[in-house]
Amino acid sequence: MCPQEFKSQRAEMKQELSGILNINKPKGLTSHDVVEKIRKISGIQKVGHAGTLDPIAIGVLVVCLGKATRLVQFIMQSPKTYKATLRLGISTDTHDAEGKIINEVPVNVTLEEIKEALQTFLGPIEQIPPLYSAIKVGGKRLYELAREGKAITPPPRQVEIYRIEVLNWESPFLTLEIECSPGTYIRALARDLGEKLGCGAHVTELVRLRSGRFSLEEAVPLEELERNKLKQYLLPPEAALADLPAVILEKGEEKRIRLGQKVKGSPQGGEGLHKVYSFDGKFLGLAEWDVSARMWQPRMVF
Repeated sequence: MCPQEFKSQRAEMKQELSGILNINKPKGLTSHDVVEKIRKISGIQKVGHAGTLDPIAIGVLVVCLGKATRLVQFIMQSPKTYKATLRLGISTDTHDAEGKIINEVPVNVTLEEIKEALQTFLGPIEQIPPLYSAIKVGGKRLYELAREGKAITPPPRQVEIYRIEVLNWESPFLTLEIECSPGTYIRALARDLGEKLGCGAHVTELVRLRSGRFSLEEAVPLEELERNKLKQYLLPPEAALADLPAVILEKGEEKRIRLGQKVKGSPQGGEGLHKVYSFDGKFLGLAEWDVSARMWQPRMVF
């Protein structure tokens, strides 16, 4: 391929690429590392992930490209499911295997005691995020402050644990499957469970099995995303909105909604946020029913 043809192909990719990638993040990379790799593969800069995974973690990392980056906020609000292996009896400063050991005690707990302790974490709880986390305080991330010796305890956050299931217990290793709200730190859950059991604990392995509707079974290994294959794995933007009801516009209304103007219709699936499709089935964006005007008010147009 001559330089001119290559340049033309890259320009075409930049213009067309918009969608969502369900990536199986490998161990050792930060979420930002994955974003940078996809920027290089795709040739476009407008790339962002929808929920940080620690370097030690593997599994589902949803990455948005082009116009689909506007949907990151919706994907980040989705529930998450994790498989976590905890090592009881050892506490670390980061609450995972990459941290420095700060305490080690014998493990003398039974499966019944573990299950009883886990029950106390179900439902809405107050959780203090780890000191080593990406939360910003005063313009700096907590892990940056911690590395500078400025340990700042962040305020507790309201999170919710929907389900915790014990998959395996072979002392001192405990494997759990956890379904939780966005913003939940599994490392903090391990810390708090260890404290409740009186022996401490940290995460040794962490897999994100699901983020909203995106599952590990459908995730693409990062190494598969060669330049000529990326498009075949790119999901349409509306793939992130599977749980929202849809409305189909009347003929001739597509232009109006693309201009941000209200359009005629009826609240077919209720009055909340809806996916909007043209009469011939093209995804146009998101709209909300305006009760007073009895029209659809566009909220996001693609």
